[in-house]
Amino acid sequence: MNKLVFALMVVSLATALGGNEVDKKAATSEPSATPMMVSFAELKWTELPERKGMQFAVLSGDPKSGEYTQIRKVAAGTDNPLHSHSSEIKNVIISGVWYTGTEAASAKDFGPGSVVVMPGGWVHVSGCRSGSECVFYQEGKGKFDFVPAK
Repeated sequence: MNKLVFALMVVSLATALGGNEVDKKAATSEPSATPMMVSFAELKWTELPERKGMQFAVLSGDPKSGEYTQIRKVAAGTDNPLHSHSSEIKNVIISGVWYTGTEAASAKDFGPGSVVVMPGGWVHVSGCRSGSECVFYQEGKGKFDFVPAK
């Protein structure tokens, strides 16, 4: 993916979704902060402890303790069984085809530009369709967790 296109998408998404700290400070007359500018190649990737093989790069906050924004990479053909998250999660698909729904048979596909907002406690399946890895922007209203359904 073109680095400039990626950076513009992240900044645009963060602004549209209310995650732009620079805009928030400007609106409250606080001193200006330094803008965040990072290319896809500069992201620092970490394996997601809850789901081996998935990676994330934190943009703001801390997904281990509270609100956060991050970019996620998921290998093509990855399937996540029924599970939920304790807090609301918003995903904006950048590349690949991500799917989610209340069961595998009726899960809906979401391609680049799609937005998926999942309320905390919503039990669902999700994953990345075969063909190409999925990359998406993720915003969490609380710490990230993966709670398998019983």
